[in-house]
Amino acid sequence: MSVTQSIASSPAGLSPAEPIRRYDAGFFDPDEQALIDTFLRDGHVIVPVENQACIERIRDHVAISAADALDLPRPNYPDAFLNRIHCQVDGKGLNPVRLAVIQALNGADWLRHTYYRLVRQTLATLVGNELAMQRRVNLSIQLPDDDSSLLSVHADSWDGDSPFEVVVWVPLVDCYRSKSMYLLPPAKQAEIEAEWQRFDGQDTEALFRAIEPHVTYLDVPFGTALVFSQNLMHGNRVNAEPETRWTMNCRFKAALSPYADKRLGEFFEPITLRPATRLGMAYKLPDSFDE
Repeated sequence: MSVTQSIASSPAGLSPAEPIRRYDAGFFDPDEQALIDTFLRDGHVIVPVENQACIERIRDHVAISAADALDLPRPNYPDAFLNRIHCQVDGKGLNPVRLAVIQALNGADWLRHTYYRLVRQTLATLVGNELAMQRRVNLSIQLPDDDSSLLSVHADSWDGDSPFEVVVWVPLVDCYRSKSMYLLPPAKQAEIEAEWQRFDGQDTEALFRAIEPHVTYLDVPFGTALVFSQNLMHGNRVNAEPETRWTMNCRFKAALSPYADKRLGEFFEPITLRPATRLGMAYKLPDSFDE
């Protein structure tokens, strides 16, 4: 599929006709407003996780699951083990390990609420306090100099995701330069979309070459989380660093905001509906009330 075919199939309204207005002035605390302003300006924020024990629990579970999949002793130093997993497995043998770790992760009944607790307050400020969460958390592993795990430039909204979603991207090791992901800033995204027809019939590599001078490779150390708008172009390239990248990602949205192809109950599940909303959704007028 060409770039223009992909975006043509996306839901309407990805590029608002008018600039984002501040309807909220005075309703947020100063620290909340600062976070909001940064997110609207940059399309992302990188924040310290709100519970260090939660991120360490997830990382250690991943390291143990990977060691079990490789029939290796459980590691005493999970960070070093994950960073150097390429010493134990090559690109051809990586996928069975990744699948085994994903199964172990999503099979843990504590994973989703633990993941949510990493950025609970950040999500409340940026998205809302009545949330829907992706039902399965994703895991990405990228070995050094391995081109089998590349994610070409894309915006999730082009392919059936709601423009109301955010992605919570959590590194399990320090991620930097090509070991991380890149993101196109909102201002440059608007410029590219304004001249979209020039990419008609071209592939995603041609699009990347056009935006390459403007993308930012994000520095996201372990113990922080990246929250970004998946309406922005992003992806990764070959990891040229001497360490393996381990990252997780999961989408969140306001539960009552519009959905696209990925529906509530199928891809998303409500996690923090408030009592008034639950009562309102269940309420029915008495029979013959209007007669």
